[in-house]
Amino acid sequence: MKRAIPRPQARADVKSEVRYYRQHAGQTTVAKLAGAIDDALQLLQREPGIGSTRIGEFLNIPGLRSWRLTDFPLVWFYFERDDSLDVVRLLGERQNIIAILGDNPGE
Repeated sequence: MKRAIPRPQARADVKSEVRYYRQHAGQTTVAKLAGAIDDALQLLQREPGIGSTRIGEFLNIPGLRSWRLTDFPLVWFYFERDDSLDVVRLLGERQNIIAILGDNPGE
């Protein structure tokens, strides 16, 4: 099992999403979101290779993987390292992911 280590921007992304859902959907949805965020990271820690490399390949960012949360339009972006997961961002599917990651590849 590889430990997930979120970068500061990934932690800020989580806070932003929690704030948004609290404001627009309420505390019950926020609790479900928190569970989905944690569940996705737990799964990635157990099976880090399951994330898609498609966006990383498109942007020419070797090793960048992505994994969508269950029931929420959010995607984790991370690199698998020898002993950990370098968690770069949590982005919404409606965001311009290509522009965001292309401007700041997270390397």
